[in-house]
This record gives sequence, structure tokens and C-alpha cells, in this order.
Amino acid sequence: MRIFVLIGLALSFLCYKSSGQDTPSLSQVSVKSYVTSVSEKSEKLSSKIDKQTVKYLNRLQKQEQKLYRKLSKIDSTKANLLFAKSQQQYEEIKNQLKNKSSRLLRTSGDYFPGLDTSLTTLKFIENAQFTQKLPVSPKEIESALNRVDELKDKFKQAENVKEFIRNRKELLAKQLKGFNLTKDLQKFNKEVYYYSQQINEYKEILNDPTKIESKAISLLRKIPAFEKFMQENGQLAGLFNIPTDYATNMTGLQTISQVRSMLNDRMSMAGPNANQTVQQNINVAQSALTQLRDRIARGGSSNGEIPDFKPNMQRTKSFLNRLEFGTNLQSVKSTAMFPMTTDIGLSVGYKLNDKSVIGVGGSYKLGLGKNWNDVEISHQGIGLRSFVDFRLKGSFWISGGGEFNYRSQFDDLSIFDNYTPWQKSALIGLSKKYSIGKKFKGNLQLLYDFLSNQQIPKSQPVLFRAGYTF
Repeated sequence: MRIFVLIGLALSFLCYKSSGQDTPSLSQVSVKSYVTSVSEKSEKLSSKIDKQTVKYLNRLQKQEQKLYRKLSKIDSTKANLLFAKSQQQYEEIKNQLKNKSSRLLRTSGDYFPGLDTSLTTLKFIENAQFTQKLPVSPKEIESALNRVDELKDKFKQAENVKEFIRNRKELLAKQLKGFNLTKDLQKFNKEVYYYSQQINEYKEILNDPTKIESKAISLLRKIPAFEKFMQENGQLAGLFNIPTDYATNMTGLQTISQVRSMLNDRMSMAGPNANQTVQQNINVAQSALTQLRDRIARGGSSNGEIPDFKPNMQRTKSFLNRLEFGTNLQSVKSTAMFPMTTDIGLSVGYKLNDKSVIGVGGSYKLGLGKNWNDVEISHQGIGLRSFVDFRLKGSFWISGGGEFNYRSQFDDLSIFDNYTPWQKSALIGLSKKYSIGKKFKGNLQLLYDFLSNQQIPKSQPVLFRAGYTF
């Protein structure tokens, strides 16, 4: 009897172990959803890169026209030499973008993990299409591959446009030195910087997979064939010539002691002062790195992509990504324990920059009765709001705004036909904003109403509101 129990336990353990190590098949992965998501994402990003590139080229072109007009009044000969072909160059680049000219598609050394993953995964799915019946057609896979390839070309075009406008910036800074055109040059430099940041923002979007993509990739990585395909066909493997057995085969790799021994041998052959020379070069490199770090901490210079101004980090974001939705509550108690009314506010703000937000909203006053024994839900008021927030220091903000409130009980929306009984409020005060999670922020407000004395009946002058934004 005991032996049967042992056999049963052993079989149960084997079944449990095998079920925990089941390898998913490609048919279990949401292949069609993944292909569709990658295809649509690539198409949108390609369109945005084109649109933003043309927009910034137009802005830079206008800035150069302004510089030309101002320089012409000072030195017409220099102005003609410096800007003679600039307008033609801008038009040629814009035409090449439209015609997908190969002149702009030079090799880029940048590596985009998201782009590499998407391209290699689609190729893996394309190969599997011949041996497995997948819920996606070969045309859909081919279309997705073409869109990812097109996106790859768009990033290459963008890098070459960045190179062109950086060269123009350096040339203008050098040639216009000594002329009183500092403000105009700074405007040009700002456009160069923001274009670079805009492209970086698209790279971040590309490297941030959607939920559909993340789920599909996590399942695919459990398939040994997929991992092997990625190692052999990924862009990273091509860049570094990584062998397929790199994780297990370490034969032939040099140890730290061997590397040190080799360096000592090489330096001894260089002469008696070799160690001193190497140390001096190391000190020079460390000094250069320290200067670069200090320059970045101070805001940097106009060289490279380090701005010589304080950038607005909201400028490169889309309109929707600059919106900030919020809600808040404000209760007015009729007793020490029970709120008679509760103001429920909704708002939408637009981030002008990292330190200021403007917006509009509305409020609804919910009546809850006089006490616990007399609870009655009623419409006690409604209001319209506008607001502006300025960062004071850290998480503290100065908040202000105007409100238009109907403070009486109502039964329908006919109150909007006559605004005479509505009351005005002018508010100013402090807000404390704090993080609740990655997407939510808490908001505590203490506000003073300067027009509370003019309201009939007189309303409370000090308001305390609590809410959150997302």
C-alpha cells in the first residue's frame, strides 16, 4: 500500500513540475494584435517625425531670414555670402523628405532597442507563418515590416537633419560673432535644441511598448526558438558579433590578471616615463569630464545639444500630454459631524511649462440634509471656474482664479437662462501637490475669496479643498 502512495506522490510531483514549465506555443501568443499594434505605432511615429521635421525646418528658415534682414543693414556683403544658399538648402531637404531621397539615408550609429525588437520579432513571425497556421495574413506581416523599415529610415533622416541644423548653428555662431544679434541667435539655437528633444521623445515612445506588445513579447521569450532567433538576427548581435553560445562558452576570454599583465608589458616597452605619461593623460581626461559635468549643472553652453537657456520640457509634448485632469472636494458642515453640502469640482489644466498651469473647470454643490436623521439629497448649486497655478518652491504652488457660482437650490438647467443671481469669486492662496503614484498627484488648497463680503448671503471667505490630478 505504501509503495502505491509513493508512486502516486511521484506522479503528482512530475505533473506539477511539468505544468509549471510548460513552454507556450506561437499560437498562444496574440500574434495578430501584436502585428497590428506595431504597424499602427510605426505609421503614427513616421507621420509625426515627418510633420515635426518640416515644422522645425520652416521655423529655422524663418529665423535665418530674420538674421539675413538684420545683418544686411549692418554688413550686406557678409549677409549675402552667409545666407546666399541657405533658403535653397532648406527647400532641398524638405523635398528630399517628401520624395524619400536616399541622399538623406546615411547609416546611423544609433541603436533603438524598441525598433530592433519589433523588426526582429516580425521577421520571426514571418518565418513561422510558413510552418504554422497563424491568425494573421502574410500581407499584414509584410505591411508591418515595411512600416517599421520606413520608421527606421525616418529616424535616420531625422539624425541627418539634426546634423545639418547643428552645422548651421555652429557656422552662424562663428560668423556672426561680434554683431549685435545675440537674441536672434538664441532663438535659432532654441529651435535646434527643441527639434532634437522632439526626436528623443519619439525614441522614448518607440522604446515604451504597449500592453499588447509587452504581453506578446513576454510570452515569446519563453519560446526557445524565439530567443535563439533574436540572438542570431537582432541588430545588437550584428553590431557586436555576439556568438550564440556566449552565455556558456567562455573559453579564450582574458582574465583581469592577464589584461593587467599585458598592459604592464606594453607600458614597459614604451620607456621609463610611460607610467607618468599615462597618468597625465588620465588626469587630463578626468579634468575634461569634470568641466563638462559642471557646465551641465550650470545649464551648459550652446555647443552640441547642451542648451544655453532653461528649456521648457513641456514644449515637445503633444497637446493631450500637456493636459492635466483633476478633481477636488470641499465640504461645508451644518453640524460638528455631518457636512450639509459638498462641492464636487472637475477641472482640466494646460501646462504652459514646468512651473505654470492654466485651466478651466466646473463645480456641483450636492446637498446632504441637516443631520443624520434628516438626510436629503438635493441640488444646492453649480459653478464655473478658471484657475492658474505657479510653482512657488518645491511642491508648493501659488493658486488663483475666478469663479461664477449659483448658490441656491435648483431643479433644472433653466438657471443658465439668467445669470443675474450668480455670484462672483476672486480666489488666491497656496496649494500643496504631492505624488500618490506614477500617474496620480494629490492636491491640497487653502484659498481666500476677496469678493466674499459682496455676496448675498455672505459666503465663507476661506476655502479648503482636497483632491487629486492625473
